[in-house]
Amino acid sequence: MAKHLAVTAALTAAVALSACGSSKKTATTSSASSAATPAAAQTSTSNSSGPYSSSGGSSASATTGSGGAAVTVGSKHAKKLGTILAAGSKHLTVYLFEADHGTTPTCTGTCEQVWPPVKASGHVGTAGAANTADLGTTTRPDGTKQVTYKGHPLYYYAKDGDSGDAYGQGIKSFGADWYALKPSGSKVDTS
Repeated sequence: MAKHLAVTAALTAAVALSACGSSKKTATTSSASSAATPAAAQTSTSNSSGPYSSSGGSSASATTGSGGAAVTVGSKHAKKLGTILAAGSKHLTVYLFEADHGTTPTCTGTCEQVWPPVKASGHVGTAGAANTADLGTTTRPDGTKQVTYKGHPLYYYAKDGDSGDAYGQGIKSFGADWYALKPSGSKVDTS
């Protein structure tokens, strides 16, 4: 019950944050671009020299709040999926949405309550097997910054609660499929 309330509170905070901003649609690919994670994701700060290993067992972390929030995209090993990308202090799996074309995110409104965008308003970095050259940000319709990897806007899945979860893998939701990503930037397709 407490976990359900925490997820509900986090989703409410993410929706409130997404209501601010403008409707500019631009993209950047700088590894030092800004971004903010959804409240459901994380609360500690790290950089690429943090607690990550380059053996594919690494993960990521971020800070949330009104100061400059940072996010690190790293890698982790998932039992059935192999080495995949993750973000935040909980090392949550990140997903691509096949309805997105290029760096333009299309998951908004109700969609982003289920699939919170990986956002940051501070430094964006990589760890483990994630490649810094593939990391960037894009501006969402509400003006916030969303982290991209190899041109794919990144999202969390609201039902993922810890580093071992990848419940969003292969789900068809909001009109298209969702997939975890390999450090190469390609989707993990187990079908």
